[in-house]
Amino acid sequence: MKIFKFGGASVKDAESVKNVSMVLKSQGFAKCLLVISAMGKTTNELEKVVELYFKKENYQTEIETIKQKHIEISKGLFPENHPVFAEINLFFDDIDSFLRRNKSPNYNFVYDQVVSCGEMISTKIVSEYLNEIQFTNQWLDARDYVKTDNSYREGVVDWTKTEEFISHLSSETCYVTQGFIGSDDNNFTVTLGREGSDYSAAIFAYCLNAEAMTIWKDVPGVMTGDPRKFKDVSLLSNISYEEAIEMAYYGASVIHPKTLQPLQQKNIPFYVKSFVDPVKEGTKVGFSEKNQNEESYILKEGQTLLKISTRDFSFIAEDHMSLIFGYLSKNKIKVSLMQNSAISLALCLEDKFGNINELNDELQKVFKTEVIKNVSLFTVRNAKIDNIDKFYHQKNVLLEQISKNTLQMVTQ
Repeated sequence: MKIFKFGGASVKDAESVKNVSMVLKSQGFAKCLLVISAMGKTTNELEKVVELYFKKENYQTEIETIKQKHIEISKGLFPENHPVFAEINLFFDDIDSFLRRNKSPNYNFVYDQVVSCGEMISTKIVSEYLNEIQFTNQWLDARDYVKTDNSYREGVVDWTKTEEFISHLSSETCYVTQGFIGSDDNNFTVTLGREGSDYSAAIFAYCLNAEAMTIWKDVPGVMTGDPRKFKDVSLLSNISYEEAIEMAYYGASVIHPKTLQPLQQKNIPFYVKSFVDPVKEGTKVGFSEKNQNEESYILKEGQTLLKISTRDFSFIAEDHMSLIFGYLSKNKIKVSLMQNSAISLALCLEDKFGNINELNDELQKVFKTEVIKNVSLFTVRNAKIDNIDKFYHQKNVLLEQISKNTLQMVTQ
């Protein structure tokens, strides 16, 4: 069984969906499971619906706009009387119906029920199109297979239940299913974190003992830096799981951070390839004598620098650290970089849920704090330490850390 994951950019319009079929033709459409994201920027658009709903503003117009986009895409793929159009209408009717009936004030719960519909609609369209052109497949609702707790927007996978359900799938059938979503014990939808479709593909790969997993991107593979942010970057054709995990953790957007560990546990080769040129080799992640350790650059923007010190100039001790990290966990804020001295602690933080002000209010009851928002974390992996001066040029460095082969700096 092979697992193929296609992101939003690869199914953004009718021509892109047709290109997916060409990619599959080049790879051989047999014994595979496709994990597909929402089309184009649909997730962002559905997030806007949720925002408007909680502001008590007109969200119905936004729903209608999103629906019409999907109908237009489908007109480029199907005859006008095809059943898929009724399916699309039904999905959007369900969103509207849910929001009209909903009594829950829990933003994250409502978010998951609404935003997940992007994946449901896109996979239905792609599955129907592939069947239409004789790429026979079965559409699956991922929520019947990926089981989680009820941590809405950041679901924790119940691996025992998930593996039990997924293991019943036939290795002789081709499937199309959703990324990014699962369900809790009450069968409410739970998303796995933003950009979580790669992780979904890894979950299916792990549970099916897949031969390989490939994610299809609009770049040639894993590069030594994002070509939109850095000049003179090159393709990494072979890297280890460990190197890929480090790069993902530090913010390399081409790989979701949670994707690699399930694959590494079962030594499942992982490929990052281009849907623009699918015959090119791309990047292979796994065990290999060819693995590279090239100097690589990662820029993680939209971070927050939090400086904490004790009010009485006493040491930042273990009980202080325990209290601070308890607050971080409570507010679902992740640490990208930390540095401590005797009387202070500096944290570069990723605040996905906008809780930094609440965290700061709690900390100020005990500590002195300083918050600097909208900073960037710049990381150089496999840095040539004897030639790092060039990285400081024209940068306002607020915090830096250098280890054996990694340079990191927080800049403003």
